[in-house]
Amino acid sequence: QVQLVESGGGLVQAGGSLRLSCAASGRTFSRYAMGWFRQVPGKEREFVAAINQNGGSTYYPDSVKGRFTISRDNAKNTVHLQMNSLKPEDAAVYYCAARSGSYYAIFAGNYDYWGQGTQVTVSS
Repeated sequence: QVQLVESGGGLVQAGGSLRLSCAASGRTFSRYAMGWFRQVPGKEREFVAAINQNGGSTYYPDSVKGRFTISRDNAKNTVHLQMNSLKPEDAAVYYCAARSGSYYAIFAGNYDYWGQGTQVTVSS
């Protein structure tokens, strides 16, 4: 089992940057593929980024590709989401998620563990 705690959210102007972090408990972090999702009230959780176990493969939807970068440090049990050129439509609660196994997934239902979320607000 793994516990996830996100941090780094906040208020930023459009065009600005934020770096989210997710700290994982346990000694088996490297066994999990990791993902970031976001959610606004009244909408389903939306896939934002994913990375495989060793960090060698990442995937992004078109909505954030070229602006967001996911990375991980297995020695420190952390995963990060660097968000650049933020837009008002990026505002949401951002969640970190872990999935047992090597390969990432883009559907929320494929993830086993979730953090509590961190709020990102983008002012226009």
